[in-house]
Amino acid sequence: MTSAEVYSDKSTVRKRSKFVDSLTHYTQQHKAHHWSGTFAAFVEEVLPSNAQAVCRTSHQYVWDMLRWKGYRGADEENSAAISLFSGELYGVDKALERVVDYFKAAAAGSEVGRRLLLLLGPPSGGKSTLVILLKKGLEEYSHTEEGAIYALQDSPMHESPLLLVPSTLRAEFRETYGVDVTGELSPLSRVRLEEEFDGDFMRFPVERVFLSEAGRVGVGTYAPHDPTTADIADLVGSVDLSKAAQYGDEGDPRAWSWSGAVYAASRGLLEMIEILKVKREFLYLLLTLTQEKNVKVSRFPLIYLDETILAHTNMAEFKKFLQEKENEALLDRMVIVQVPYTLCYLDEARIYKKLISAATAFREIHLDPHVLKVAAVFAVITRMQKSEREGLDLSKKVRLYAGEDVEGISEAEVERIRMESPDEGLTGISPRFVINSISNAITRSAVRSLTSMEVMLAIKDAVESDPRIDPKEKRRAVDLLVVVRKDFYNRWVKEDVHKALFASFEAEAQALLEKYLDEVEAMLDRRELSDAITGETRPPDERFLRSVEQKIKISDAGKLSFRQEVVRKAMVAFKLGDRFTLTSHGRLKEAIEQYLFEERRDVLRLVSSVTRPDQEAQEKISAVEERLVTEYGYDRHSAKEALNYVTTLLSQE
Repeated sequence: MTSAEVYSDKSTVRKRSKFVDSLTHYTQQHKAHHWSGTFAAFVEEVLPSNAQAVCRTSHQYVWDMLRWKGYRGADEENSAAISLFSGELYGVDKALERVVDYFKAAAAGSEVGRRLLLLLGPPSGGKSTLVILLKKGLEEYSHTEEGAIYALQDSPMHESPLLLVPSTLRAEFRETYGVDVTGELSPLSRVRLEEEFDGDFMRFPVERVFLSEAGRVGVGTYAPHDPTTADIADLVGSVDLSKAAQYGDEGDPRAWSWSGAVYAASRGLLEMIEILKVKREFLYLLLTLTQEKNVKVSRFPLIYLDETILAHTNMAEFKKFLQEKENEALLDRMVIVQVPYTLCYLDEARIYKKLISAATAFREIHLDPHVLKVAAVFAVITRMQKSEREGLDLSKKVRLYAGEDVEGISEAEVERIRMESPDEGLTGISPRFVINSISNAITRSAVRSLTSMEVMLAIKDAVESDPRIDPKEKRRAVDLLVVVRKDFYNRWVKEDVHKALFASFEAEAQALLEKYLDEVEAMLDRRELSDAITGETRPPDERFLRSVEQKIKISDAGKLSFRQEVVRKAMVAFKLGDRFTLTSHGRLKEAIEQYLFEERRDVLRLVSSVTRPDQEAQEKISAVEERLVTEYGYDRHSAKEALNYVTTLLSQE
């Protein structure tokens, strides 16, 4: 065995040992968190220092979890609470803010807490992921000291121990502990109290519980499979005939099956999937539960339950629901949060990266540096609506929404442009469609490498072969794919090849930027410049300034405002002690790169278009490919394809 193999073997052993230690520590910690005892012990040991936490409503519990996940002393609690979703959801910050606002308001005791929270949006937009993250956050929080939650032992509804406090003593309880007790014991717990403990509630066993969807504790999920045959017993349970025979009465609470989803979610959160597909009686039951914290089950009085109901549905089901007038009363008892697709292609690309990183099939596949961005731009542009503003096409909109500079449009105008089309993001190509297309492209690829062109062809094929898309939308999608290639991919790949061709590009571009800034400052100050070689003075080089500005279509009328903006940004950087670089001004960066590219066009044609290159030309081609691989994220296959593609573009110009 070599020394490297010995080292690797020892490293593996250490990792395994460390993991075993982690498992042991987790088990010990988990055991330490457990608590059980009688209600008398609970009142003496737990309640004095935890009265406020013990009395939390489900909304307060969720809000505390959100703050625990993200709040570390920040001034703005809402922004911190959103950190629960960071790394998982991208481009839906406004929707997340509204969800967080809902829980904050509900936790404060406002009427919002009496409303069902409905997430509305297109398929694959992140609704389910949002709910899953909330449920996971609750499960994790319940294992912390801050999230400790106590319940009556063996209660299928995980009832709060404080419900044992008789109504005649609750006023005194409030004076003693400063909190109110609301709600009543369930019929099952009342029978147990009388039958097992002779009415002595101080002997009733209490335990700490840990929220768990798998364990049906505080987290529940309901999904209607067939709305026509759905049984409300799935929510509230039904008579257990075997137990009815045992106790001799179907009205005995012990003869009832307390396995409904609303009982499992008590004290926590109930997720209702595709809620608008269920029968209306289901909706009334859920909305009454949300508003009154009670459910009515045959044979029993009202049953008190405290839980947060979070539902989600798609746009098609919601539109059907709106068409029925009798649903207006139900809509008034809902808080609706739209969760649209993201309209920022950078966020969309992050979604793809997350999905790809979780798929084993992608791990050994090399993607060229623009694959995900090209796919993301296509998806985003299909979700957009044309603007009535002159000169603002969809390509410019894509760039604006990604935070890029667009001539003639200030940052302050972007929000107004968004407001012109409030339905943007509710339709269009979904992330799932794009990921499926990329998967198909990988399957068809003969090499373990995928280029942007191959992905665009795969998307085109997927659009044209999808029977769900009508012919008009197919034509629009294919046209938009052409726009993506011309307005985005062509520019990105040409920049890469250009940079790779000239090893000194960054330094050269920075020097050109500084020259531009010197010339602009002299022009604005109305002063002459000194020639570095001859020492003679000369006026600012207007021809040079315009040759740079025209690369990004700065008009003669708009050149002064553009130059003033550049100087302002340079002064801000100087005051902050920063250097004004290419990244300091997006549009000027693009102009300078285009200027250098045009200057070297003939050289690039010569290097990349020689059919049978001599040794010198071959060395240059190899050097370009090497830099594309080592510096710009390509592999050998995609670098060669990029170089050939740019050569084709240049031959067409």
